[in-house]
Amino acid sequence: MKERMSRALVPVISRLPVLTRSRAEPEPPKAPTSQDFDLVQQETHLRNRSQVERFLPDILGRALARIWIDPIFRDRFATDPKGTLSAYGVHLPDTIHIDFVTQGTLRPQVVVMEQTRPDGPRRRLLYLQLVMMAGK
Repeated sequence: MKERMSRALVPVISRLPVLTRSRAEPEPPKAPTSQDFDLVQQETHLRNRSQVERFLPDILGRALARIWIDPIFRDRFATDPKGTLSAYGVHLPDTIHIDFVTQGTLRPQVVVMEQTRPDGPRRRLLYLQLVMMAGK
């Protein structure tokens, strides 16, 4: 430490290592893989209303985000939401119904309903919609 130090309040070595920058080319962006768009990491079976209320909002949030960027997924989800989720590893009880609403709104909406009896009324469990938000 004593070699070639200045007499400043904070000693500074006069010969600092030189910063060298490599001129390597930046890596090209990676092509998206199928895992980049997965809704869940593993096969998921939601068996009752409490599991649906707890886990389905996150899954449907990912689905809504994908709907914005993937028109094929959007068309498939609009045609058969529950079947599309099942194809992506999310299995719901028979009492759960999903409605995908695009008419009369600029942003797609997903409404999750529960119908405990075939002739009984539907009860709304969840309502999801992407919104634009700004923060500071």
